Amino acid sequence: MNLLDRRAATASICPSEAAREAYEGDDEGWRALMEPTRRAAWRLAAAGKVQVTRSGHPVTDPATPGPIRIRRANPS
Repeated sequence: MNLLDRRAATASICPSEAAREAYEGDDEGWRALMEPTRRAAWRLAAAGKVQVTRSGHPVTDPATPGPIRIRRANPS
């Protein structure tokens, strides 16, 4: 949510941005955080805080394969 708070109200983020922000190293270790980051995005979506999108369109099924982005549920 901190990443979204630093962006425009209508902006979205890639889960990799959140993983990199959470990782405290200078190598590729952030990649191990990708799946936990995606799971967190789906939990935030279920709580109504964010919307998960693919190609700019909302998606609701975590099992759907492919890249996702995360944006505020209700941009103001």
